[in-house]
Amino acid sequence: MELSLVDSATLRGAGSGGSCTGHEHPRPVDRTVAGATPNRVPAPPEIKVFISNRDGVCAECGANLGHSAWIHLDQAKRAVCLFCADLDHLEFLPTGDAALTRRAKQASTLWAVVLKWSRSRKRYERQGLLVEEAALEAAEAACLEDAPARAARAQRRAQQALVADANYVARFAQEVRRRYPGCPVGREHTIAEHACRKYSARVGRSAAAKSLDGDAIDLAVRAHIRHTETSYDQLLARGDERFDARREIAALVDAVARRWGS
Repeated sequence: MELSLVDSATLRGAGSGGSCTGHEHPRPVDRTVAGATPNRVPAPPEIKVFISNRDGVCAECGANLGHSAWIHLDQAKRAVCLFCADLDHLEFLPTGDAALTRRAKQASTLWAVVLKWSRSRKRYERQGLLVEEAALEAAEAACLEDAPARAARAQRRAQQALVADANYVARFAQEVRRRYPGCPVGREHTIAEHACRKYSARVGRSAAAKSLDGDAIDLAVRAHIRHTETSYDQLLARGDERFDARREIAALVDAVARRWGS
């Protein structure tokens, strides 16, 4: 065991807590506190490979890397080619199949994360993994073997999610009707379906809305009023700034909301 992984308090206790003569060995000192989480060996840092967006040369062999080269940064933060980094024997596995990626990573003794800079999002994003060829083949075989079972599980989960989402939209609509009893008949369902549309990032998908928070319900209703009961969309279409258009129709939105709420 490496010295860095040994509890220093245990070493001090072994050296000063009593004598150690002949062939006797110091007894390990159990310093574990009841209920405490045992010390865990930290996972080694991920090996990272970057898809470069500029020309360069390998810091070790001097080879011209060209544009969009796959590089690894050494300890001095110098770009080296995959051959010099001893990573050129690995196979690329792109993102997209979570089961295949997980299994290939588990089966591969050596693996690396492939990253590429996104100019639009201003961050590095994962493109996939570099894994050993044998590990990739084993992972592909395992995925083929249980593909029907995984597909069935995914279908069940999707169905359960649809049912849960439909129930949520129905409860949202009920809350709209409760808070706005004067809302035209059926309009609560239109508001709920629009605000709660999955993956829309609208107010109905927020955590507050999912707890049927009153403010979130009000925001959804007012957004609906703005687009269906006023000239807001026409103002935007003629080139008005959003905040200017909202100021112009604010009084009408307030009036309709009060009428629906009574």
